[in-house]
Amino acid sequence: MLFGVLSLMTFQLVDSAFIGQLGRDPLAALGFTLPMQQLIIGLQVGLGIATTAIISRTLGAGEDVRAERLGGLVVGVGALMVLALCLTLWLTRDQIMTLLGADQTLLPMIQSYWAPWLLAAWTGAMLYFGYSICRSHGDTKLPGYMMVATSVANIALDPLYIFVFGWGLPGAGWATVTAFGAGCLVIYPRLLKRCWLRFDLRQLALTKALQQLSGIMAPAMVSQLMPPLAAMLATALVAGFGSAAVAAWGLGTRLEFFSLVVVLALTMSLPPMIGRALGAGDIATIQRLIRIAVRFVVFWQLALGLIWVAASGLVSNLFSSDHAVQSVLDDYLIRVPLSYSGLGLCMLMVSVCNALGLSLRALLISVLRLFLCFLPFLWVGAQWGGISGLMSGALAGNLCAGVMAYSLYRTGMRQLLVSAKP
Repeated sequence: MLFGVLSLMTFQLVDSAFIGQLGRDPLAALGFTLPMQQLIIGLQVGLGIATTAIISRTLGAGEDVRAERLGGLVVGVGALMVLALCLTLWLTRDQIMTLLGADQTLLPMIQSYWAPWLLAAWTGAMLYFGYSICRSHGDTKLPGYMMVATSVANIALDPLYIFVFGWGLPGAGWATVTAFGAGCLVIYPRLLKRCWLRFDLRQLALTKALQQLSGIMAPAMVSQLMPPLAAMLATALVAGFGSAAVAAWGLGTRLEFFSLVVVLALTMSLPPMIGRALGAGDIATIQRLIRIAVRFVVFWQLALGLIWVAASGLVSNLFSSDHAVQSVLDDYLIRVPLSYSGLGLCMLMVSVCNALGLSLRALLISVLRLFLCFLPFLWVGAQWGGISGLMSGALAGNLCAGVMAYSLYRTGMRQLLVSAKP
């Protein structure tokens, strides 16, 4: 999963690097799509969390056929939900851009990119649902290989579509559609061949299955949708400092995704381990697993943050040729990455709480991280020191969020231990 997620983050960074060569405006247009992209990803990840939890538990109970039908239900429900969201975003694109503070001169460029980008988002969601079904059956190799393969294909197609065919910014979207579409053509026949998908849903107690799915999916999905909502508000705040600030913030956000790749891999691999131990009543093993993960995340992300600080000038020059963008991005890199240990810890605690069945506590961590820590610190920093103060606010907010998340997890674990006692 680490190599798979790393490859996805790499192709997104390469995407940004190619688009950055087109100039400031295409990069700013890309920056305005990031909050919407996080919204779609939040929806699909929330459903993916529920998929892994429910199907793995069903398999553990020996109900293989029901697990296969649940896989079919997840694919059908997920396809319709993401499609509805993409259509809504397309129909309200002008209003969304106005709310985010996009400059009127950028609107034609943004609109030309949104059609292929939204199609790529839907295709990527379908691919992700296939990955979730594989993981719930204990297969992490196929999703990992496919993530690498689709990312390599995307990187190879980017210069062809953007520069050789002369499609510009929309070419980046069409490259992703091609790569993800090919991935779907590989993974879904495999799922059908392994009999991990069944669509005879009439044999499934649909009401009960949907209730079971929504019981885990709803809090997890709301939890996943909090970051994109905060990202939209943050982007609107950054937009007040001009298009160069939006472009640099968008690049910084992509570098942040890349920096959290190990944490993302842990959030995918820890829940099945915790679930098995929880089913066996082995709370001590769960506590040891989480202690190891917490220590690793804190030290790893701190070291990575220091590397970004040291390489800030080089990275700024690499990802943009615009001096104004370079200046803001350099400011971002010497502040925000130092807080990635707090952000990574917060993400880990959300995943752990979901795996422990404490989905409402996971939701509380997400809400408090964004609306008690991150956004207020961001706003205060912007008022105090402009764009540099905003970056300092992001640093302080993420660190406070990490401390808060770990504290809430400790409280939840104590309650779990009390309820586990005979």
